[in-house]
Amino acid sequence: MSPSDSWGRFPRVEQRTRSLVWRSDVLPQVDGPVLPHGLGRSYGDSCLNAGGTVLLTSGLDRLIDFDAATGVVRCEAGVSLDTLLRLCVPRGWFLPVTPGTKFVTVGGAIANDVHGKNHHRAGTFGRHVRRFELLRSDGSRRMCAPDENPDWFGATIGGLGLTGLITWAEVQMAPIRNPFVVQETVPFDNLDGFLRVSAESEADHDFTMSWVDCLARGKKLGRGLFYRGNFAPSQFERLPLARSHLSHGTGLAVPMDLPGFCLNRLSVSAFNFLYYHRQRGRPSRQLVHYDPFFYPLDSVYGWNRIYGRQGFLQFQCVVPHATARDALKELLERSARGGLPSFLSVLKTFGDLPSPGWMSFPRPGFTLALDFANRGEKTWRLVEELDRVTREAGGAVYPAKDARMSPESFAAYFPQRERFAAYLDPAFSSSFWRRVNPVSLPLPSLEGRGDSAVPPASLLALR
Repeated sequence: MSPSDSWGRFPRVEQRTRSLVWRSDVLPQVDGPVLPHGLGRSYGDSCLNAGGTVLLTSGLDRLIDFDAATGVVRCEAGVSLDTLLRLCVPRGWFLPVTPGTKFVTVGGAIANDVHGKNHHRAGTFGRHVRRFELLRSDGSRRMCAPDENPDWFGATIGGLGLTGLITWAEVQMAPIRNPFVVQETVPFDNLDGFLRVSAESEADHDFTMSWVDCLARGKKLGRGLFYRGNFAPSQFERLPLARSHLSHGTGLAVPMDLPGFCLNRLSVSAFNFLYYHRQRGRPSRQLVHYDPFFYPLDSVYGWNRIYGRQGFLQFQCVVPHATARDALKELLERSARGGLPSFLSVLKTFGDLPSPGWMSFPRPGFTLALDFANRGEKTWRLVEELDRVTREAGGAVYPAKDARMSPESFAAYFPQRERFAAYLDPAFSSSFWRRVNPVSLPLPSLEGRGDSAVPPASLLALR
């Protein structure tokens, strides 16, 4: 076994690896549970299998077919979204839904039913999957589509890789006229300002999201910058070309794990102040290449190292419209006074387009994502408080970003779990599933976390 971790670099586990090369092959025979593993961009332990084996799908990286007239692409599950973009964008097609990184596989995008800046218009990635093949550990292969084995289709989309191995998939791409986005940046003064700009933007803009100053308090609580945009038409106005396009791809990198003192309240507060005031309180409009618009962090190699050797926890929740204002206010207030500034704080809207996936995270409301450096007990206690606020508001937490959700929280967030469990492959499991499964299981080991990262006994009792 070898030590492994996820993009959040927490937890660190021991697991075996086996590489997959041909989609026609049977699954390897190994001791213990197996789990498909793409490019490892899940933040918590949903892509980890402590004590078991992960099946590396990056070898299943072949394009099978692409119809440039209809935008339907068929590819193996290990093909990355980056590869699809390189193929499709020059031919006038773009991903129908994309997360904040293009370095995820198609199989991973389906297993986590990823969402993006256009959820209010396009829903989740799973809504644009036409069909896929599911290989089970007993050697059986199922063609899954809305009209063929629909239950397996619904269980596998958002099913965290636990129903079997997706070998290939067919996805409907979205048409574009060029690779540029007309982006508008609108400053807002507080949470009410965000809610107002968000409501005004949804009717006319395909893509919306906002950066939030997590340290602002009082009348400035929830202030930030709202980004909205549409792909540019064939003949677009003469707009300034964002410098981010001209400099994109310069290969910036974080060369080492930064010391813990680099991310503190003073440094993050200074960054937030400068970032917010760069707009000088005025909206702006410019032409932006799709790469920095959708994937700003992909241009910084190893950006997860800024949180130091202990890694970080990301907390991403969704709260329904009915409780959103009060819940978001409390979440931001607790975060601001928690003494652990979030370096990356994102707030955006989820629409009411339902996903075909039973276990999908998005649902109507607002989603807030906060990153916290792992400082042991202090971090765990803060994130547990945010989890409680989310539960009381009738919301949910994103499994692909989670490393500490309790079985009780998981049961509250995903009422379809019992229906879903009937479709689990008996040979497949993950560290996440064993942690949140309501059956009697021992608590997950805390190997590799280090003394400063181990949650206190009081928090273990909550789990």
